[in-house]
Amino acid sequence: MRSRSTDANGFLVLDKPEGITSFEALGTVKRTFGTGRVGHAGTLDRFARGVLVALVGRYARLSEYFTASAKIYLAGIRFGTETDTLDPEGRVIAEGPVPDRGILEKSLPAFTGEILQAPPAYSAVHIAGKRAYERALAGEDVHPEPRPVTVHSLELLEYEDGLARLRVRCSRGTYIRSLARDIAAACGTRAHLETLVREASGPFRREDGVPPESAGPADLRALDPELSDSLGLKPVRLAPGQETFFLRGGPLTKGRFVKPPEGDGLRGVFSEEGTFLGVLEIRQGVYSYRVVLGSAP
Repeated sequence: MRSRSTDANGFLVLDKPEGITSFEALGTVKRTFGTGRVGHAGTLDRFARGVLVALVGRYARLSEYFTASAKIYLAGIRFGTETDTLDPEGRVIAEGPVPDRGILEKSLPAFTGEILQAPPAYSAVHIAGKRAYERALAGEDVHPEPRPVTVHSLELLEYEDGLARLRVRCSRGTYIRSLARDIAAACGTRAHLETLVREASGPFRREDGVPPESAGPADLRALDPELSDSLGLKPVRLAPGQETFFLRGGPLTKGRFVKPPEGDGLRGVFSEEGTFLGVLEIRQGVYSYRVVLGSAP
């Protein structure tokens, strides 16, 4: 039996296999660590595999900062058939011709940069207070509103027998299933996403991940200044003797830090010894607490 640690706090880089849901993978982590406090930095569909960042204990409060990072995917788009879920698990609802490589290549530049993208009908976005997939499963005709997302890069790696393999670097909230649908429409046909691998989520890469069933206390990590910076939280270090003051939520001034932070924005706060303690925000020179991990002794 795996030993449990109910006071575990940190994050895990999981390599989720295909065939299980993200919540099944996170359920394994909950049982391993004996806690219900396990968040994530963006889920993957059942058929997809790759990086799933699990946030354990107090780190679950940092979800918005982990989630904000760009993602990198390897996508396999199957041209010729579209399914109701836009993935290999759905029912075929439309068919179309398989485009030649030249047509496909000409369509791709329109899908880079900031674009408007409608999420799939089978997705977790809310429509009038209810999940889109719940409405779709109930037989409703679901059409989520388009919303802005950013595709930083889109590279065609291979195209053979109607299967395109692309590497996509994109912002949070981008649906690769929708991207497959929309690229096909631009080519005058239909398609669905056949395979999906998340290679990276922010600074966390698949080669650093562990299978959910193998993850244990030795795999639990904490933020360091370099990782904090890569998540958009510029690191600042408290001056000696200021950790308890910070953990108690005392008013912050420049004198509380080894080097006073300059400019506005979010900051990752570290103790004198380098322990990550929380997040603060600076606006026009005013310091505000966003997250405090733990409490003062």
